[in-house]
Amino acid sequence: MEIIHVSAECYPYAKAGGLADVVGTLPKYQQQSNHIAKVVVPMHRTKFLYDNEWNVEHKGGIMLSDRYLDYTIIKEKTNKLGFDLYCVDIYGLLDRENIYSYDDDPERFTAFQIAVVDWISHWEHRPDVVHVHDHHTAQIPFMMRHCFAYRHLASVPTILTIHNGLYQGWMGWDKSSYIPRWDAWKRGMLEWAGTINPLAASVKNAWKVTTVSWSYMEELRYNSNGLEALFEYEKGKCSGILNGIDADVWDPQTDSYIDNHFGKDDVDEGKLANKKLLCEQFNLDIEKPLIVFIGRLVGEKAADVLPDAILSSMYSTNKAANFLILGSGEPDVEWRLSQLTAHFKGQYNTYIGYNEKLSHVMYAGADF
Repeated sequence: MEIIHVSAECYPYAKAGGLADVVGTLPKYQQQSNHIAKVVVPMHRTKFLYDNEWNVEHKGGIMLSDRYLDYTIIKEKTNKLGFDLYCVDIYGLLDRENIYSYDDDPERFTAFQIAVVDWISHWEHRPDVVHVHDHHTAQIPFMMRHCFAYRHLASVPTILTIHNGLYQGWMGWDKSSYIPRWDAWKRGMLEWAGTINPLAASVKNAWKVTTVSWSYMEELRYNSNGLEALFEYEKGKCSGILNGIDADVWDPQTDSYIDNHFGKDDVDEGKLANKKLLCEQFNLDIEKPLIVFIGRLVGEKAADVLPDAILSSMYSTNKAANFLILGSGEPDVEWRLSQLTAHFKGQYNTYIGYNEKLSHVMYAGADF
């Protein structure tokens, strides 16, 4: 079976969160299960891009409203990730250092998706599955079914995985011309609550919808930023599949991000060595249990309750534990967590931002 994953992120090529970990891991294990798995991402200007060699696989052109755009598909030469990694380059749109947070993100990700579908449409064969991830790639199932130029792809099964349903990629109808000519009778397959909603469109158009756990699928039916009724209506094709971790990347015996390796026979000594590093770096008490949080500082991750929970724990236990927080997200949550540092010196610290190495050391050294 040939499976094409389309995503905005893929570890270690480009990462902002857990989406990259899944897209960088699942295809590798699909390959090991005798499937052909490929990943397609925008050509972000990352260290991985410049550190590796690439072949040009395809050149083409697309329309984004009234703009003609050339695109290039490049492929990493050595298959070093355990699967084929492809990047889509559109000069001036996708060739940027950051993954997100540009004013023209709707244009950027729509153009990326059109280029992917256009490229696949030129293949001499059809993939067995096209698997899209989150709203940045969620218009692809609609394009394959209802855009006139790509309707010959309508028989290819599509899967949507929702990693974060809070963000849905809303676009005003003034941007509907970005999408290649489509059947106007299918307007309802794009629309939700009066606007173009790529995530909602994908839930409607994809053959199957999955989430990153069973419980998250249930949660979306009562808390999905306005899509609750849609998930209830489409529950027949929705299922949750619990995420795993890449045991090769996170194995403390071989993890390249940590200096103090350990296995099951010396786990206590190994964890203590990594804990000492963290306590020295962040001015924490080595004698107390170390509780860590690593993730997006948003309500969906329960990060909004962290500041009060830590306060309550500190006062109710007489500062019996250390806390170390790593992440970024909602400004208010970041500020409240940062403010705690001054009140609990020696028992609490935080790192606001993204730090892959630190996250590995925290996993290796944390007690909880």
